[in-house]
Parts: sequence; structure tokens; C-alpha cells
Amino acid sequence: MSIIKPFKAIRPAPSKADSVASVPYDVIYEDEARAEIAANPLTFLRVTRAESDVEKGSATADVLARAKANLDAFLADGTLIQDDEDAIYVYRLDTGEYAQTGIVACCSIDEYEQGLIKKHEKTRPDKVKDRTDHMIAVGAQTGLIFLAYRNTDKLRAMISSVVSTEPLYDFDSQGVQQTVWRITDTSDWLDAFAEVPAIYIADGHHRAESANLARATLRSANPEHDGSEEYNYVVAGVFPSEDLKILPYNRVVKDLNGLTKEDFLAAVANSYSVELTTETQPTNRGEVCIYLGGEWYKLTYTGDIDRSDPINSLDVSILQEKLLTPILSIGDPRTDTRITFVGGGRGTEELVRLVDGGEAEVAFSMYPTTMDDLFAVADIDEIMPPKSTWFEPKLKDGLLIHKI
Repeated sequence: MSIIKPFKAIRPAPSKADSVASVPYDVIYEDEARAEIAANPLTFLRVTRAESDVEKGSATADVLARAKANLDAFLADGTLIQDDEDAIYVYRLDTGEYAQTGIVACCSIDEYEQGLIKKHEKTRPDKVKDRTDHMIAVGAQTGLIFLAYRNTDKLRAMISSVVSTEPLYDFDSQGVQQTVWRITDTSDWLDAFAEVPAIYIADGHHRAESANLARATLRSANPEHDGSEEYNYVVAGVFPSEDLKILPYNRVVKDLNGLTKEDFLAAVANSYSVELTTETQPTNRGEVCIYLGGEWYKLTYTGDIDRSDPINSLDVSILQEKLLTPILSIGDPRTDTRITFVGGGRGTEELVRLVDGGEAEVAFSMYPTTMDDLFAVADIDEIMPPKSTWFEPKLKDGLLIHKI
């Protein structure tokens, strides 16, 4: 049985694809979304971030109604169209320095529940509910789960053959070339993916869990379902791991837990060597660069690291156990409001901005987790610490939408 299923995508009219395609809903601040909507009324942020298309402080029901109305309006005026034939889509993102090329298709939520789609992160119930309500309100999955697989020679050759043909879309978005091909003869692709033993969630755990919860809600409203309903599937970008690049997922903390800068650094020195540096990013595992009081410091862990332990040997795990919890009293980083996570795509300049601007007291620039780390944790059905991986470039919202 194949792990993928073709679907009839809702997608932009070709002439409008570059205007519609937007960053994922969860990587943009509300003020940034408002500015983008004001500058570009076709942006799909009007659907995924509809709170930025209404008056600030609007009720959730009004936000969801606006999201639905905006999606309907895009379909009515031809900004978006729906394919009349099932297809899978080859999707390439090219930064100029490297490219990642995979496919977009649906995957079974049953396989997600059964662990055949492997995860490595826990989810926050509030964020899951937010996206679940959005999916049900608009009747669609509006963004892609980002999945990874270990490549095969067959799939490598098939993708290579497709990308030499005329694409459906080909446009630049913020320095990343976005190219999509449509494939309606999918039988060979289904057979090829049937040989892939497992796929892994690289990014999008909240979207996956939201699709699962939305299915449960819709099933309860349709007790005579036969399993063929579109809400039994979730749309995903499925990419070979050899193409993927993980950036660090950095941290900022609002205060020093009552400590002075000197006392904080002295406490840190119990587990790390501490030295002033001009570097803003660590170059090796076991290192963290921190920005504090207008200066950068390099921390190097001085304890023993058991590299056979795929979870506790992660730099994010060591930081949590040896510094964030005992020194800064950050217990559960998923719920503690004193810690904020900053994706590596924003660079270390964002860390400096947050600290110098008074929004945080200290910033932590991390060494990136690797795909091997992710596979090792997922293969033993374990969970990484929150916000361990940041994938770049991000898959666009609004290019390929799955109606449920």
C-alpha cells in the first residue's frame, strides 16, 4: 500500500500564484501579516491569518468567518481554481545555493495515528485547537505538513525526469524559486512510494494533529462515514532527507530569574566554559553562543556527552537540563511564557534586536540539529525537546490546498 494519495488541489490561477503564495501561518508576526495584507490583497495570509484582516481584538468567530469568506471570494473571482482530476505535484524550492525537490500529495491520517508517519515533537493543545477550528471553518487544509523520507534510486530518477518538463508554476518569492509540476498519471508514483518504509514529520506537528482532531470532529457529525471522505487524509509536502537543510532553533528568555549578569555567568560556568567571542553562531556540537548585556559569549559544555543517547545528547537537551531549568527556572518550555523561540531563518540579528530592545534579557544561538538526529529519535518512537529543528526554506501556504 502506498503512503501517498493523489487529490484535486485548490490552487492559484497561474498568473496569480506569486501573489497568492504566502509564508506559513506560524512564522510571521501579526503586524508583519497586516503589512503584507495591506500591500498585497491577494496574499493567502488573508485566509490563514485572518485575524490580521479584521479589526484588532475581533472575536474568534468573526476571524474564522472572515477566513472562510476570503477563501470563498478567492474561488469566486478566479484567484483560486480547483483541479477536476486527481493529481500529485512535484514541488521544488531553490535558494540558489541549494534546492529541495519532493512531491505534494495526501497521506492517510490512519497511518499518522498508527505511527507509520513518525513524529518527534509534542504539540500544544491551544495551537492544535486553533488550527482545528480553522480547518473546520474553511473546510480545507490550507497549509502543507512537511514530511521527510529516505530517498530511493527509483524516486530520485522519477523526480529528475519530471523537473526537465514544463512546470505549472515557476516564480521567485523572497529569493527562493518556487516551481511546481502537475502529474495526473500517478500509478507509478504510488508504487514507488509503496517501497518507502516510513516517512517522518520534519515540520508541521501541529497541522498533523489538527487534521487528526478535525477528522474526529467531522466523523462525529457524519457517523455513517465509509472511510473515503477527504477529511481522512492530510495534505503534505514529502521530500527526500538528502535535500533538506536544518537551521538552528534559537531561544530568548525575558529575564535572568533574579540573577545579576555576573551571577548568571558564574552559575553557567558550572557546566560550560565561558569566553567572550565575536562569533554569533556555534561551529561545533556542544557549543552555544549567548548574547547578554551587549556582548556575545561562547559556551562549551564541559561534561560528558553520551552520543549513543539520541535525545539527551542533543544540544537543546543539554541546554535545558544544565542551564534553562536549574539556573533560569524554565520548567516546561512548551508552556513557560518567559521563553520564546526564534527560527534560524531570522538570523542572529533578530536575537540582538530582541535583547537590545528590552524584549528579552538573554539570547541563545544554537548549533543545528541534524536529519540523522531527527531520524534516530523518531525511529525509537521518542520525542525531541520542543523547538529542536527549523527547516528552511519554508513550504508556501496557498499553493496547493486540500478541500475536506
